[in-house]
Amino acid sequence: MKENHFGKTEYDTARELPDLLLPWYDANKRILPWRVNTDPYRVWISEIMLQQTRVEAAKEHYVRFLRELPTVRDLADCPEDRLLKLWEGLGYYSRARNLQKAARLVAENGFPSTAQEWRKLPGIGDYTAGAIASIAFGQPEPAVDGNVIRVLSRLFGDGRPQDILKRDFALLLKETYPRTRCGDFTQSLMELGATVCLPLSPLCLTCPLFSLCKTKSDKLPLRKEKAPRRIYERTLLLFHDKNQIAVCKRREGVLKGTYGFFSIESKLSHEETEKFLRECGFKIFQIGKAATHKHVFSHLEWHMTAYPVFCEDLTEKTAKDFSDPAAPHTPFSDLVFASKQDIEKNYSLPSAFRWALSLLTDE
Repeated sequence: MKENHFGKTEYDTARELPDLLLPWYDANKRILPWRVNTDPYRVWISEIMLQQTRVEAAKEHYVRFLRELPTVRDLADCPEDRLLKLWEGLGYYSRARNLQKAARLVAENGFPSTAQEWRKLPGIGDYTAGAIASIAFGQPEPAVDGNVIRVLSRLFGDGRPQDILKRDFALLLKETYPRTRCGDFTQSLMELGATVCLPLSPLCLTCPLFSLCKTKSDKLPLRKEKAPRRIYERTLLLFHDKNQIAVCKRREGVLKGTYGFFSIESKLSHEETEKFLRECGFKIFQIGKAATHKHVFSHLEWHMTAYPVFCEDLTEKTAKDFSDPAAPHTPFSDLVFASKQDIEKNYSLPSAFRWALSLLTDE
């Protein structure tokens, strides 16, 4: 059995939390589409979407996703291209792929009913398993995310590292959960962290835990200094003719399975781009003016230079023509030619590339 850092005082405080938080939650909770009911499929989809995505950004996507894929069987059977198009704008596309892998297991075996069983599914860790078990099944399972760590570290004045706090707070909550309204209690802790106990400038005077809180400031939890993001230079070539644009499916990396423009993993000047294309045998009508853009991922940055490239007889080109001889292991495959309108409607084009689509005017 894991040893808990906390003593009687902390346990007594933890047992007071439901009586303080549940009335506050009833009066102040936000109206969110995933709170309409506690169907496990809907709770699950919302929790996956809310990983690394802001609530406001997730709301519209959630409604659209469930309109298109209302059941776990619909999700399990959905073609990957369609699934990733539905996920477009949420980022972290591996979440969608893991979601579908898990959906196929659930469609065959039924929904798990315990946190332990949920953890066995792809893409589901301790937090998500606890959230689903408590919200959808009413079980006393803690769901400790960044919001909950922030609330409790300030409440107890605990400045230990966050990975240790996550473990110990989960143990503390597991032993002090209320016997009823487990899901509402889970959401009340999350809601407090999201709307009152903010990372900076918390609204302490409106907090239902103000009288118990040892910190009453934004000094905790202690923040790790983030490692600098790695920077990668890329050149995008936006091949197009009068009617068609060339896009390619990425076969690996953080955007695996989505579509993008032909990419060279270095920064090319206009002259270098023209030389590269001539060596590939293109009949170049015109290389357009370069545009630049920076896209930030959690751990890296792409600094991109994009050139619209008007080509003669674009759709007669083969995938071989688009391969960089100096980089045979290109991350692109499945060359596709489509109109701008078709790409916008049917292809999952992440925001890392979507900005460049505006460089191509409608013909």
